[in-house]
Amino acid sequence: MTPSDAPQSRWSDLDRPPLNVPALRRGLLRPGSLWTALDVVGSTGSTNTDLAARAADLTEGTVLVAEEQTAGRGRLERTWTAPARSGLFFSFYLTPENVPAERWGWLPLLTGVAAATGLARAAGVDMALKWPNDLLVTMGGEERKTGGILAERAGDGVVIGIGLNVSLRADELPAPTAASLALAGAVSTDRETLLRGILRSVEHWYGLWRDADGDPAASGVQEAYAAGCATLGKAVRAQLPGDRTLTGEAVAVDGDGRLVLSTGDGLREPVSAGDIVHLRGVAGGLT
Repeated sequence: MTPSDAPQSRWSDLDRPPLNVPALRRGLLRPGSLWTALDVVGSTGSTNTDLAARAADLTEGTVLVAEEQTAGRGRLERTWTAPARSGLFFSFYLTPENVPAERWGWLPLLTGVAAATGLARAAGVDMALKWPNDLLVTMGGEERKTGGILAERAGDGVVIGIGLNVSLRADELPAPTAASLALAGAVSTDRETLLRGILRSVEHWYGLWRDADGDPAASGVQEAYAAGCATLGKAVRAQLPGDRTLTGEAVAVDGDGRLVLSTGDGLREPVSAGDIVHLRGVAGGLT
């Protein structure tokens, strides 16, 4: 039988085996762990949507992973799609009851810190953060997006989703500014190793933040985010709600998680929402 005559199955692409659910559960669902339930589905529209719909019945620490997402969502209603088993597409549910609601906005930034530090260890790739929720790697001398984070209020808590390009090949990338861990030279693209690394890192940082009543400075989250944020020190253009545009140098992430821009008139203006574009010409910025 020639290769072209071989029957097709989910194992046809040997570089992309399915996740081992029992092994993931053994490694993550330990007594005293944040993680309380973990399920993997073959395909779904969006893991965030699925968990949000069930929020009233979820316990904190519920994780849902999809081998394929057909209607994954990013910020500003952008879509996120990738070949089956080529990445990590998962969401989890948190209920930080002792933390004032006004500090819950730090959760996506905290998740960025956790994902970047967890992946740096598990994949051996230097990661950076683009405010507010993109994960960057260096590929071809440029910082490119390899992942994104989306947080949504649901029920009494927050659903946080992560989409991460792991083994995508160059011809599979969704945009010229995208990347994958494999193309960035990761020492490991084993998705189980990467998922465990991210979730254990989320547990660590979430524990510090929650124990500090959500204080970003006392927990170390604010300092860690600033240290890993590629946006700081760059000239950026903020495309704000209401078709307003603001250009300046990103100089800080404040205590509310807002990006502070120093504008040409010498003023400092915090940005809490909007699309941020890194501009060329300052500290190696990119478009």
